[in-house]
Amino acid sequence: MSAINEKPFHCPVEAAFSLISGKYKMIIMYHLMDEGVLRYSQLQKYIPQATAKMLSQQLRELEADGLVHREVYPVVPPKTEYSLTEKGMSMKEIITSVCEWGRTYMAGTF
Repeated sequence: MSAINEKPFHCPVEAAFSLISGKYKMIIMYHLMDEGVLRYSQLQKYIPQATAKMLSQQLRELEADGLVHREVYPVVPPKTEYSLTEKGMSMKEIITSVCEWGRTYMAGTF
C-alpha cells in the first residue's frame, strides 16, 4: 500500500518525503534514471555501502509506492530487473536538482 494512503499529510513536502526518504532511495532512483534498467547486482555495484538487506528493503518500498517497477524473468539463474515507473520518472527534475546541488557542495564552492 502506498504511503500516501496510510495517513494524512500536513504539508506537500511531507507527502513527497514519505516516498523518497530512506538512506538509498534517491540514489537508487538516480541510477535508474541514468541507466534506464538495472539488475540487482548492478545496483549493488553502484551503491557498495548498502547492505544486501537494506538495498532489497529500499527497492521493495520504492516498488510498493509505485516509483520502481520490478520485472522477474523465469530463467535459471533468476533474472530480476528494475526500472523507474512513470510516477518515478516524474521525479526526474527533483533528482537532477539534488544531483546538481551535490556536485556544487562536493566541489566546495559553498
